[in-house]
Parts: sequence; C-alpha cells; structure tokens
Amino acid sequence: MRVNLNPRTWSIATRLFVSAAVLSSIILLIAGIGLSALYRKSAETRFDERLGFYLRALVADIASPSEENRSQPFELGEPQFEIPLSGWYWQITRLDGAEPNIQSSRSLFAARLPQLAATGVPAGVGGARSGYVKGPDDKLLRIVERTIDTGDEGIYLVQVAATTAPMEAEVAGFELALIVTFTLLAAALVGSAALQMRYSLEPLWRLREGVAAIRRGQGERIGGEFPQDIAPLAGELNLLLDANREVVERARTQVGNLAHALKTPLSVIINEADTEKSLLSDKVREQAAIMRDQVTYYLDRARAAVRVGAIGNMAEVAPVAAGLVRTFEKIYRDRGIVFSADVAPQIRFRGEQQDLEEMIGNLVDNAGKWARHQVTITAVPIPTANIGGKQFFRVTIDDDGVGLAPELREAAMRRGRRLDETRPGSGLGLSIVVDLAALYGGALRLDASPAGGLRAELELPAAA
Repeated sequence: MRVNLNPRTWSIATRLFVSAAVLSSIILLIAGIGLSALYRKSAETRFDERLGFYLRALVADIASPSEENRSQPFELGEPQFEIPLSGWYWQITRLDGAEPNIQSSRSLFAARLPQLAATGVPAGVGGARSGYVKGPDDKLLRIVERTIDTGDEGIYLVQVAATTAPMEAEVAGFELALIVTFTLLAAALVGSAALQMRYSLEPLWRLREGVAAIRRGQGERIGGEFPQDIAPLAGELNLLLDANREVVERARTQVGNLAHALKTPLSVIINEADTEKSLLSDKVREQAAIMRDQVTYYLDRARAAVRVGAIGNMAEVAPVAAGLVRTFEKIYRDRGIVFSADVAPQIRFRGEQQDLEEMIGNLVDNAGKWARHQVTITAVPIPTANIGGKQFFRVTIDDDGVGLAPELREAAMRRGRRLDETRPGSGLGLSIVVDLAALYGGALRLDASPAGGLRAELELPAAA
C-alpha cells in the first residue's frame, strides 16, 4: 500500500486528525515538561528544608552559650550521620584560625565537603547557599551551607549534605506517573478527535457517496437530509444535474431533428436519380449515398459525444454481450457460425448502453463476416489500468477466419476504408468503434487470434 506523504493532497479528515493529534501531543508534552520541572523544584525545596533543619540545629549548638553544650559532640538524632559513607554528612569549619579547624560527622569518615562559596554559588536569604556537589564516593549530593559569626567564639562555616537518590527516586516516580497519565490522556484526546471528525464530516461523506452513486448510474439525484451549511451545496448539485440532463436531452432532440432534416432530402434525391438511367443520375445517386452515409456517421458521433458528457451513464456488459450473441446467431444461421460470450458478471461500462452495443456489435459483425465456424466474445477487468482515476476493462472478439496481415490492420480502422469489396458494408464499422472508444478514453487494437483469425481488443472505462 502506497502512503501519501504530500500534505497538500491529504483529505480534510486526515488534515484535521493529524493537526489535532500533533497539537494535542505538543501541548501535553509542554505541560508535562513544565509539571516535571515544577515538581522537581518543589522536591528540591522540601529536601532543602529538611537539610536546613539539621543546619539550624548545628548552628544552635555552635551559638549556645553553655559550656556543657559546647563540650558535647553534635547530636542531630539521625542515624545516617553515624554510618560511614551513608550519603548523609555534616561538616563544621572554623574559618578565623591560623588553620581551619574542621569537625564532621562520622559518616564523612576522612573525606571533606567542598565549599559552595568557593565555586561561586551566590548566597541567598540569611547568607545560606544551596547546590549540588560530588560526594566522597562520587555520588551527587545536595548541600546547604551557612557562615555564622559568634563574635569572640569565632566564625564558622556550617554544611549539611545528603545524597539526592531519594529525591531523584521521588521525581522519577512522579515523571513515570505523569507519562502514563498524559499518554492515556493523549490517546483519549486523539480518540475523541477521531470520533468528532467522523461525526462532523459524516454529511460530507454522504454527499460524496451520493455523487458517486450518480456517477455509477445508481441514482439520479442526491437524496437525504443534510446540515444547514451542506444542504445548499446538495441542492445546487441537484440543480446542476437537472440542467445537465436538460442540456443532453435538448442536444439529442436537435441532433435527431437535424438527422431527419438532412436524410429526407437526400432520400428524395436518390429516389429521383433512380428514376433515370444516365451518367448524371448515376453520379448523383453515388454521391448522395456517400453524403447520406457521412451524415449518418457524423450525426451518430454527435449523439455519442452528447451521451459521453452525460453524468451517471452505466451499462452492464454481460447482458449486452448475451443479446448480441442471440442476434448474430440468427443473422449468420445459414453459415452455421457459433457465437459465444464469456463475460465477468461484475463488469459495467461507464457510458451509454447504446454506444456499448454499437461498438461490440460492429466488431462481432465484422468477425462474423470472416469467421469459418465460431466467434468468441470475452470481457475481463484490467487490474493495472488506472488512468486519471478510471478503471478499465477489455473486451476481446476472436474469430477463426483468414485473419488480417499486420500491415493492413491499421488501414482497416480508417474511416471508409474497405479491404475487400466482395464483402457487404460501408467501411465505417471499425472506424466507428475507434471513434466511440476514443470519446470514452478507450482504444481499439487488432491482433492475431489464437483461433487463427483476427482478434479485436477493445479497452473501455469501467463503472465502479
């Protein structure tokens, strides 16, 4: 199946569906990224508040005027600070001495925490700083620090750090829930958009089916009720169809009147010429007969051109072929020629039945004139023939006669050309088929028949 990648040729339904799906996905993606960022910020704030609690406890112990408190080791009530390399650390550094005096939690072991002030992190409200650093085991830590001045007691840098693994796990859980929720929401939005478009565009699809039914010959007007914004279009199409039928009928009437007006004087001229026996009367009779044949030929083509332009013409091929078989069996009964037809029942001609009968009838008549014992009619669809959106089928007429030399086949299809004057006819039969087929966008080809005679292949447009 070929996928159409050109958005300019997409249907309205496809455009609406794709645009709704893309826009919904973009909006949900932006919303998801924003919510994830807000949740991460909120998680950092909560984490900093917890670290700040321990920081304030350490600051309170440092600032305590009690000698007893200053002599006691710092106790925060958190077992993680006692386990080596647990990921939870505190560190107090006296900054006003000759050499920094550092006290730290047991969990920090022999390692040291880096200072955020040295990395250029600006101080926040109250002089506190927060940020991310690499810990003793190269794990990412969230650290808060604050510098306090106790006067005579000295200046201290107090730091509390903890691994970000719990916070990252919390954020990852939220993001997973967010992805699942937004994926389901996106699927629901796309599904609702599809249902909405199906409901909204259903009148247009019904209108299209109505037009297609008329084109296939299954209806004459667009019926049914349509919404207020579609109903005027359906009404205008029905008026256009009515006007088209009126034009076709008027043209048919005018063509018929012209045929009658021309044929009657020509018949009078021929009859008058028959009453006299002279060179002049023979010439008049000959030329009048030619004029009558030409008038008949071109008037038939005019009628055909009018019918081709009509909307909704359609004819079943199998009944036409069966009727021609019965007719020509009677015509050629004396010669014992057997006519047979093998036509797929689903094949329908997109055009007037009268034109189909004339095209196939001329070919079968021509085959019957030259056949020895049999004439076969077959019709099959052409799966690969799709020209300008039209499907085609092929009608094949085979006879077991003497056939026709390749160099004479093209000449046989020229108007008025007769290759054998001993056979009845005007030389217009094959040219009529060629012209009619061309009007419908089809073609006629002559080839050698497997039965030994001539094969005529007629390609015509098929009705869906």
